[in-house]
Amino acid sequence: MELNQYQKEIFEKQRPVIETFGKKTWGWTLFFLLWIMAGGYALYLQIADGHIVTGMRDNVVWGLYIANFIFFIGISYAGAVISGLLHILNVEWRKPIIRIAEMITVIATMIGPVFILLCVGRLDRLHHLFLYPRLQSPITWDVLAISTYFTGSVIFLYLALIKDFAIYRDLKLNIPKWKHNLYRILAIGYRGTPSQKRHIKISTDLMAIIIIPLAIIVHSVLSWIFGMTLRPGWHSSIFGPYFVLAAIYSGTGVLIMAMWVYRKMYKLDSLLTDKHFIYLGYIMMVLGAAYGYFTFSEYLTAWFGSAKWDSEVIEKLFTFKEYGWWFLFANVAGIILPVLTVAIPATRKPNMIALVSFFMVMALWVKRYLIIVPTLESTLLPMQDTRVEYVKYSATWVEWALTFAGIATFFLLFTLLSKFITIIPISEFGDKGNETGKPAESVQEI
Repeated sequence: MELNQYQKEIFEKQRPVIETFGKKTWGWTLFFLLWIMAGGYALYLQIADGHIVTGMRDNVVWGLYIANFIFFIGISYAGAVISGLLHILNVEWRKPIIRIAEMITVIATMIGPVFILLCVGRLDRLHHLFLYPRLQSPITWDVLAISTYFTGSVIFLYLALIKDFAIYRDLKLNIPKWKHNLYRILAIGYRGTPSQKRHIKISTDLMAIIIIPLAIIVHSVLSWIFGMTLRPGWHSSIFGPYFVLAAIYSGTGVLIMAMWVYRKMYKLDSLLTDKHFIYLGYIMMVLGAAYGYFTFSEYLTAWFGSAKWDSEVIEKLFTFKEYGWWFLFANVAGIILPVLTVAIPATRKPNMIALVSFFMVMALWVKRYLIIVPTLESTLLPMQDTRVEYVKYSATWVEWALTFAGIATFFLLFTLLSKFITIIPISEFGDKGNETGKPAESVQEI
C-alpha cells in the first residue's frame, strides 16, 4: 500500500520497535517470565495440595483471586467503551490512543477469567459448567457474557489492524520471513480498494456499536453475582451501575499509564501529546466524581439503615485496627486525589495525571478487595472457639505469586504485541487530511 508523507513519518518513529528485539526488551521479557514461572510453581502447589495453601476457607471462600478477576475484567471495559465511543463519534484526537485502548481490552479480558479458575477447587469438573449449565446461576450468565465480549473485542481489534497489516506486508522491513508471511496472511488480501475500505468501515462501525452495550452488560452481570446474594454490603440494586462506572474509571487510569509508558519508551511525544493526557484526565475527573457519589450513596444508605449485619461491615471498614487504613486509601487516592489533580490547572500535567492514575488504579484494586473480604468475614451465625484463620482472611504467598504472575502476563503480552504491531495506528492518518495525510490541525496541537 502507498503511504503519504505523514504516514511515513509516523511509521519511521516506530520502525525500530517492530524490526528489533533489543536488550531492554529481552531484559523485561525475562523479568516477566520469571514472575510467571514463580506463579506456575504456586499453581502446581495449589493443584497438588488443594486450597489449604491459600488463605481461603469455608467462611471466606473468596480472596485475592476474585478481586483480581473483577479488576482485570473491569479495566478491559474502559478500552472497549472509550475506543468504541470515540470511533463512533469520529473524534479526531482519538487516533494515536485508540489502539492502546483496544489492546488493553483484549489482553485484560484474556487474563481476568483465569483468576476465576484459580478459585475452583475441582478443575477436573470444569467442563460441567458447559455441559450442564444452570440458567438460574449468575455464574452461567457470566461465562456466556465474557465469552461473547472477548470474541467481540478480538474482532474489533482485528478489523482495526487489517489496514496496518497490509502496510507492514508491503513495506521492505528488516524482519524474518515468517513474520512477513504472518503479516501477509493477516492482511487477508487487503489492497485499499474503495470496496474493501467501505466493507472495513461498515464492519468496524458495527462492532463499535455492539461492543459498548456488551461491555455494560458483562460487568452488570458480574455485579449481579454479588447483588443477588444475601450478604451485607452486596445485596444492593446500586451494584450494577456502580460496577460499570468503577470499571470504566479504573480502565481510564490504566490507559493513561500505558500512554505515558509508551511515550517515554519509544519517544512518541509528538504523537501522544499533552492534550491527550489532559482530555483523558477530564474524562477521569468526571468519572471520579460520579464514582465518589456512588460510593457515598452506597455507604450512607447502609450506615443509616443500621441493620446489624450491615453495621458489622461498616464498622470493619471504618475501624483503623481492621480495614480503616485500606478504606481511607481507597477513597483518598481513588476519588479525591484524581479529581483535584485534574481540576487544578497547576497540576494538570501529563506526569502528574499519570502518577495519580497509578495511585487511583491501586486504590480501585483495594476497593475490589474491600468489597469481598470484610463481607465474607461478617458471619450470620456466631463462630466461637475456632481458629483465627477460619474467620479472618489472610492471603498466602501462593495467592500473591499468582497475582503478580497475572500482572506480569499483562505486561508481557503488551511487550510482545508491540513488537508485531505499531502502537500508533498508521492507517488512521491516511483516510482524511490534506495532501500530506496530516490532519488540518497538527498533531502537536490536537
